[in-house]
Amino acid sequence: MIMLGLLNSNRPRYVKILLSALNRSDGLRSLSNICQSDQHIRSFIRENTETSGEQSLTPEIRLRLFTPNCRFWRERPELWPFEEPYWAIYWPGGQAVTRYLLDNPGVCLGKKILDVGSGCGASSIAAKLCGAAHVVANDIDPVAAVAFHMNCELNGLDPPICATDDVIGSEPEGFDLILLGDMFYDEALATSLHCWLKRCIKTHGTQVLIGDPGRAQFEGHSIRRLLRQLAQFELPESVREENYGLTCSSVWCYSPEL
Repeated sequence: MIMLGLLNSNRPRYVKILLSALNRSDGLRSLSNICQSDQHIRSFIRENTETSGEQSLTPEIRLRLFTPNCRFWRERPELWPFEEPYWAIYWPGGQAVTRYLLDNPGVCLGKKILDVGSGCGASSIAAKLCGAAHVVANDIDPVAAVAFHMNCELNGLDPPICATDDVIGSEPEGFDLILLGDMFYDEALATSLHCWLKRCIKTHGTQVLIGDPGRAQFEGHSIRRLLRQLAQFELPESVREENYGLTCSSVWCYSPEL
């Protein structure tokens, strides 16, 4: 299952509390019955997030995110009516990938790009801004897809395709570039990704860029020796505080031939 870079040891404090309560309170999710249509979901997101991004690595991209001014920063977490809101956080690995694309627009220019575990969609937005020919944002949470469309609109873009199927392990398609931010937070998932990415590279010669702030599960996995570092970014102070003091986030190129 695709997740968005959450670690038991590295989740921001407010998300840990929220997810813990959600896991205990499945019955209370009946509240989601009031918010099933796209219009209702849009209204809910608009009312419970704030346009933000200025304190991130990519202040030129505007995103709807959780901030201290938002209700669910401090609200009882069992009142959240959807699946875990990973899309409402701009994770440090995703920030690094997005910053790298904006700094190196030629990486995307004219390319067909898949953003796996796209969340808020910042990397997909950057790819579009940098002239990608075709972008597919992939996140299994349908609420994330709605939030992504709203974020595209905030940045003056027509939303690209947002797929909600689990693509990991599927038959590789002909993408020129696959982006992954904060995806290597679990050993089993990392191993599944490793096998699938090898197939994508072997079948289509796909380039793979990975963003990660150096979490233990990433650094300790055998896949780490197959990665070449392309860039490292110092995280803003607010991002450090939300991620237990992680100071930097890096972008890696997946190179199985290593």
